[in-house]
Amino acid sequence: MPSALFSPLQLRSLTIAHRGWVSPMCQYSCLPETGEGVPNDWHLMHLGSFAAGGAALIMSEAAAVNPAGRISPRDAGLYSDEQAGAWERIVGFVHAHGAVDCKIGAQLAHAGRKASTYWPFSGKSGTVPPADGGWPTVGPTTDAFDGYAAPAAMTEEEILGVVADFAVAAQRAVSIGFDTVEIHGAHGYLLHQFQSPLINTRSDAWGGDEAGRNRLMLAVVDAVRAVIPDSMPLLLRISASDWADGGVDVEASVRLARTAAERGVDLVDVSSGGAVAHQSIKAVPGYQAGFAERVKHDAGVPTGAVGLLTSPTQAEDIVANGRADAVFMARAALRDPHWWLRAAYELGHEISWVPQYERAIPRHGF
Repeated sequence: MPSALFSPLQLRSLTIAHRGWVSPMCQYSCLPETGEGVPNDWHLMHLGSFAAGGAALIMSEAAAVNPAGRISPRDAGLYSDEQAGAWERIVGFVHAHGAVDCKIGAQLAHAGRKASTYWPFSGKSGTVPPADGGWPTVGPTTDAFDGYAAPAAMTEEEILGVVADFAVAAQRAVSIGFDTVEIHGAHGYLLHQFQSPLINTRSDAWGGDEAGRNRLMLAVVDAVRAVIPDSMPLLLRISASDWADGGVDVEASVRLARTAAERGVDLVDVSSGGAVAHQSIKAVPGYQAGFAERVKHDAGVPTGAVGLLTSPTQAEDIVANGRADAVFMARAALRDPHWWLRAAYELGHEISWVPQYERAIPRHGF
């Protein structure tokens, strides 16, 4: 029987060779000597290895849409010509060296109140002070994420400015050859901060009821959809649950996904968590796949599943049983950048290899 995981997927005019994709993964590796938010050789190697390893779609790490939107001083951006030039080199490399016809997407993001933090392997934690290269943060209110500095509550002018920044970054992504764009509306970053009732207690049009709290997310969807080609699919990453009482739940996420699809989102990348420090997550293999299944069937929109998805049979089962349309790999891909070559072998599917690696095609076991 043909593999469901290795069947192609059509989103608008983009044909993706199979349904095993690379999830966005921050590398915290943009260095001062190579420019603020500018990806470098590490990013080329990191993303390029997945292309050679058989991935069909690779999402970039979160690229901030303005300087204040970076998670840390070492995070990537897509708000300058220098950054765009560096990303263009990586995009070209992925297109040229994929084992399959590999596509690459740009994830656009703003960290909001979770910006200006130390990177995980810095040996420090919390907010980076301005003296060490940090900056003031913004959010829907002045409430801080636990352990971080308090943000400034955004004015309407600042909110509209961020919407415009997402649109400009999307235009840059199109101009340098990215195949798709994903809006990062998950993990407690700015768009999710506005969405979550645990954070957004505003009483103006950008808060209040669910429609008000979703307003920024959907305004960004509208702005990005308006500037990318009609032929290009638009992805949206959401946190389907805040894993905390009174927060976003899967029912609210279904409603958001349905509206986003009506406004031009072609696939919802379904993750969860990140809004508040007191979340209570029971992480087990595939623990988020049920969210992707609910959103897919109840909102009527294609979804991608993510979260402790590691084995080829696990990924095959999710796609074959219609629980999601694609599977995003993260930690499994870091452990094995050639995961897709091994998965194809284990599932009995023939996949092309880059010519430099053809001598390693397994004949009697992987």
